[in-house]
Amino acid sequence: MDPLTIGIVGTLLLLALFFLGVPIGFAMGVAGIVGFAYVVNPTAALHLVASDIFDQLNSYSLSVLPMFILMGCMAFAAGIGGKAFRAAYVVMGRVRGGLIVATAVACCIFGAVTGSSAATCIAIGKSAVPEMKRHHYDPAISLGALACSGTLGFMIPPSIPFAIYGILTEQSIGKLFIAGVLPGVLITALFVLTGLIACWIRPEWGPPGEATSLKEKGKALLGLIDAAVLFFLVIGGLFAGIFSPTGAGAIGAAGAVAIGMVRRELTWQKFVEGLKDALRLSCMIFVLIIGAMIFGHFVAATGVSKGLVEYASGLSPIGIITLICIIFYILGALLDEAPLLLILVPLLYPLVIKAGYDPIWFGVVITALCMVGIVAPPVATNFYVVKALAGEEVTLGTIVKGILVFLVPLTVGLILIIAFPKISTFLPSFMTY
Repeated sequence: MDPLTIGIVGTLLLLALFFLGVPIGFAMGVAGIVGFAYVVNPTAALHLVASDIFDQLNSYSLSVLPMFILMGCMAFAAGIGGKAFRAAYVVMGRVRGGLIVATAVACCIFGAVTGSSAATCIAIGKSAVPEMKRHHYDPAISLGALACSGTLGFMIPPSIPFAIYGILTEQSIGKLFIAGVLPGVLITALFVLTGLIACWIRPEWGPPGEATSLKEKGKALLGLIDAAVLFFLVIGGLFAGIFSPTGAGAIGAAGAVAIGMVRRELTWQKFVEGLKDALRLSCMIFVLIIGAMIFGHFVAATGVSKGLVEYASGLSPIGIITLICIIFYILGALLDEAPLLLILVPLLYPLVIKAGYDPIWFGVVITALCMVGIVAPPVATNFYVVKALAGEEVTLGTIVKGILVFLVPLTVGLILIIAFPKISTFLPSFMTY
């Protein structure tokens, strides 16, 4: 077989291992080792494994991931997500569809202290789902809003997908974080607008809640101080050049612990559980990165990436972005965001640079595409998180209907980010590193 055919066969082997239930990181590693051994030789494949494992785990740039994962887990344990939802609900709950608005705004706020979409969905959903049931909100629209709003944890900095993209492309993780601020606010506004319009057209979908006094509103808004302190500490330090991304994550994690202790929300049991969750997630991502690097070497050896570049060279710049969006929309429904990034970014990044696009802008586009993938069944983390929160009485089909409604503003946001690159590049242009 010629190398290109081997590359295609190796990719099919990888997908087969995925569907057989082999952990994704190990599946990429196995397919990469077997394929590289066939294309080059077994000895070179064994040396490749040893060097990739050492090089990746010895890389300082990777230290940013466990720090921000730890920050997110500690913020979750400190109860910051519940306070964010309470504040948004007290202010907007009286409006028809106000709980949908509160969910989107709360996810935006909590996304500013964690880089995980699933963590954002869980933290806000634990408060939002019972409230929506109590106020007789339509299950489809309310759960669809929660699943899609939870994806804001990807776009609002700090963001794990931005960190992974920065590591893979050697771009400034600090600039990527700052680039996500305006797109995140834009998509939040589109979610809010969609919820209000949907409940205006169908009032029974989102009945108005009870009125609250100015005193109650003021007290609830004080709950946002914790999230605001963490956000400005981490993102403000990055923007001003005071912290490196790794240092910002460490400061943020320490800040979340301090806030939890001062507020007496962070018990010893929650602290230990947060550490375990952070360790588990960090190890999982490291395994994924190592497996993806091994598989990437195999793909490079077969010439698939070179062939893709040559094929796409005849396309216009907008044609290349359209092709990338189609690929992500299809594969995003089959793969989780981390392996999706690790497999596709090394292949697609050369196309984007050759087309003359800004790499920071492309990082925002890729992250927006990951937001779509994480709610698109069958492999959709937020989809199943929301199902678990809703209980057995809600069917999967009900959640799918709501997700389809809120995929519209998510897609509109993606189109606006592509059409107007300044949305992503305006704030990073003021940074000096």
